[in-house]
Amino acid sequence: MSSNHPVKSLWLQLWDVIKPLSELSNHKRPLGFLAISAFSVTLPALFGAWIDQLSAAMLACMGGLVILYMRQTDISRRMMILSTCAFGFALSFALGVLTSFNPYLSAATLTLTAFLVTTICRYYALPPPGTLFFIVVACLARTLPFDLSLAAERTGILMFGAMSACLLALIYSVCQVFFSKDYINRPTEAVDNNIIAITIESLVISLFVGGGYLLAIMADLDNPYWVPISTAAIMQGDTFRAIWHRNVHRIVGTTIGMGIAWAIFLLSPGPWELALLIFILSFFIEILITRNYGLAVIFITPLTVIFADITIAGSDTGHLMLSRLLDIILGCLIGFAGGWVIHHPKFIRSVKKRLPQK
Repeated sequence: MSSNHPVKSLWLQLWDVIKPLSELSNHKRPLGFLAISAFSVTLPALFGAWIDQLSAAMLACMGGLVILYMRQTDISRRMMILSTCAFGFALSFALGVLTSFNPYLSAATLTLTAFLVTTICRYYALPPPGTLFFIVVACLARTLPFDLSLAAERTGILMFGAMSACLLALIYSVCQVFFSKDYINRPTEAVDNNIIAITIESLVISLFVGGGYLLAIMADLDNPYWVPISTAAIMQGDTFRAIWHRNVHRIVGTTIGMGIAWAIFLLSPGPWELALLIFILSFFIEILITRNYGLAVIFITPLTVIFADITIAGSDTGHLMLSRLLDIILGCLIGFAGGWVIHHPKFIRSVKKRLPQK
């Protein structure tokens, strides 16, 4: 009997590692919030299907992702956060479309974008999704063919989606106050005044995000934007264990999500069907993003593929999905290495030495 104890102990230790990957947290969101969030991302697609301008509508749908940053605070604070995030989306996107003509300049501006959004999000203790969708927008901007004459128009379309999301958030918030019982006024998180620590960590994160993008370019990957997106997603973990969990979640969730994206591309949905798919995917993302990141990634992956690649759905779908999956795995590995650096004891000690002593 005693000979089984080491095996049992090993299994228990392994289960302690695996169990958090499959758990659902109790952090649920009001049904109205889930619906308005999904509709904010879908509305531009519906408009684009109506006027037969679906590719342009995808830019506005990306802007609609700003609704994910709506907080359960008082209305004035809520709208201030959303409008600031909308401006951040526009700036991140504009830097991408203006510098995509040169891969090295594009990688440099992506590094700058990652540094700025990480510093600001860390300083104001912005909760998940944190920096992720700013970097998603910045990376997707780099998938567009460079055309300086269209830069302002494209940024304006993105802002149209972001502003429509802000308007829907305002309408929803007012209705919450007067007609709903699920209105919650939570206090906003206190700012983090450790500027030196924030700056150093943001610099490391931005170098890994920008460096991953440059590496993907130098490796001549078909479309390298998945690499920095995955790197940024992985490095958002607060601890090294959280980063490891995110790494597993990202790879497994992406593999399943790519299967869904592959099925969508094979079906070649029309504009109205595509708008419905965007709503369904967005709705499930909002349900799951605060409960289990890995499950949410299953739906984030096909949604991102739709935004970036739906216009080339007639090409080799299998090759497209495989290349995206390999890009994401590379980004996850880079993010895992970056997380190891940030949470390494020597790095933490070096940061603490530079903090002002109380």
